[in-house]
Amino acid sequence: MNRAIVAVTLGLFCAVAANAADVPAGYPAEYAKILDAAEKEGRLVIYANTEQFAVNPILEDFKAAFPKIQVDYLELKAADLYTRATSEIAANTLKADFIWSSAMDLQYQLVDENAVATYASVEKPNMPSWALYKDQLYGVTFEPVAIVYNKKLVPEADVPQTRDAFAKLLETKKADYVGKVAMYDPERSGLGFFVISHDARVGDGIWKLVKAMGPTSPKLYVATGQMLEKVGSGEHSIAYNIIGPYALLKAEKDPNIGIVMPKDYTQILTRIALIPKAAPHPNAGKVFLDYLLSKRGQQVIADKALLYSIRADIQGKATAAKLIADMGDKLKPIAITPALLDDLDPAKRLPFYKKFNNALAGK
Repeated sequence: MNRAIVAVTLGLFCAVAANAADVPAGYPAEYAKILDAAEKEGRLVIYANTEQFAVNPILEDFKAAFPKIQVDYLELKAADLYTRATSEIAANTLKADFIWSSAMDLQYQLVDENAVATYASVEKPNMPSWALYKDQLYGVTFEPVAIVYNKKLVPEADVPQTRDAFAKLLETKKADYVGKVAMYDPERSGLGFFVISHDARVGDGIWKLVKAMGPTSPKLYVATGQMLEKVGSGEHSIAYNIIGPYALLKAEKDPNIGIVMPKDYTQILTRIALIPKAAPHPNAGKVFLDYLLSKRGQQVIADKALLYSIRADIQGKATAAKLIADMGDKLKPIAITPALLDDLDPAKRLPFYKKFNNALAGK
């Protein structure tokens, strides 16, 4: 064979091999086209409400895996994130390539507004069906909603393992808990309304607990971080409906923090990811989505971000696998379905607010 032909052939083979090496193991060869397009775009802009300190390990590992894609991360509160995204979409000025939020209802609202691109992730077969919606919405995490308490202020024998036990504790030791109980304000916190309204869908047990809280004059908050700080400092003894990852991150640093996954049932939330139709760098968004859902990305989510990985094949403390092994059918995942829009309906919110306030007042 002519040496020139051999040289050209070997050169082409090496180029193909180099490109193939960039494709994650187990992905189809044609995925190289998405990677190539993402690297040519060269940039990924993420709008999210996950706190920067929690997401940093994820972003650092993604940059190590895909160094040619520059990442810009903008942290926003869930409601502000939705408002900014929809305003930019309406003005045809959207900067986000990827929107990732724990506000499950608002993420679904973007689908309802025809703002979400369709993309069948190669990782889709590894995901639970309840955390997927029409190749548009992908649940990335498996986050338990917990009770958090101060170990120095709540005796071990008194730590409530169920909502009924929590109510009995407050009824029998009311004097010890006046001003010491914290929870979300469902009227001022979208997340607070979301979790407690889903409590009410599981059963009536939540109303017994709210009535028991009333005589203790509970403090109502809009932010998880505030409650965790005040429980850690001892200003409050116990807090209800705290998002598990933030509780775990706090407990890792503060030995006073105790966490209970309620044994009557524990709600499971998921941070929903989507790629907007108007994304300036849609291929970079696809690569980041696939990374988050991949075994590599999920292991980082479990081990470093402590956001609780959703894949069943990830082992560790902050994983769906461990929670399922420990609690089985006591876990109640909130599925990604059109029913999420019910949580945004003012006609349904107002009667709930009234019932909540009446329960606190003992009515």
